[in-house]
Amino acid sequence: MLDNVKIILVGTSHSGNIGSAARAMKVMGLSKMILVSPQCEVDAQAIALAAGASDIALNAEIVDTLEQAVADCGLVVGSSARSRTLEWPMLEPRECGEKFAQEGLHYPVALVFGREKTGLTNDELQKCHFHVCIPANPQYSSLNLAMAVQTLSYEVRVAYLNNEKKAYQAQPEEAYPLHHELEMFYQHLEKVVIETQFISKDQPGQVMNKLRRLFTRSRPESQEINMLRGVLTSIEKHRSNQ
Repeated sequence: MLDNVKIILVGTSHSGNIGSAARAMKVMGLSKMILVSPQCEVDAQAIALAAGASDIALNAEIVDTLEQAVADCGLVVGSSARSRTLEWPMLEPRECGEKFAQEGLHYPVALVFGREKTGLTNDELQKCHFHVCIPANPQYSSLNLAMAVQTLSYEVRVAYLNNEKKAYQAQPEEAYPLHHELEMFYQHLEKVVIETQFISKDQPGQVMNKLRRLFTRSRPESQEINMLRGVLTSIEKHRSNQ
């Protein structure tokens, strides 16, 4: 899913922001950067601030318009402050991450970030299905570009990991043996360890109790019990052939 997430930077004017955004992306497992009409190049400063994520900055796709960047995307979300003039469906960052984790399974999805000073134009914002606003401190809401990329990329990753966890938990657990199946195993085990003279037939209790405790503590699954019984059967066959 993370491979379907595009981070689109529009009209970036400072190369260091491209490098810092690349670093923010890579930390969260994202790799697809699109630069729309950048006002700078991926230069030495960008590489320096990428700090190990220069591959993302150097491989960034460069296009002329936002429309080109999102042509193949099924979901486009623009990062923006809440606008009083342009009413548009808004998402909280957590909601945004959840939508990306869900829809990114099926097609490319894009997070769009605007210019450092002026953000996205109204025309660009109208190309987005939703806008997302980071609820920063209203007395000091100055987030730089890389910070915004880091925050929203983090939400995407958290939602992705939560979905992975749910999918793992939804997998059927291995069945555990029923009580009578365990008792049959213990009887089989006792029979074999007596036949091989590992324990005395007259005093099997102490060792068998410890073996029971061992298997109770490890709680083997049904498949594992069947495997162990197969080992015991193999030992019996080997002894009968001697």
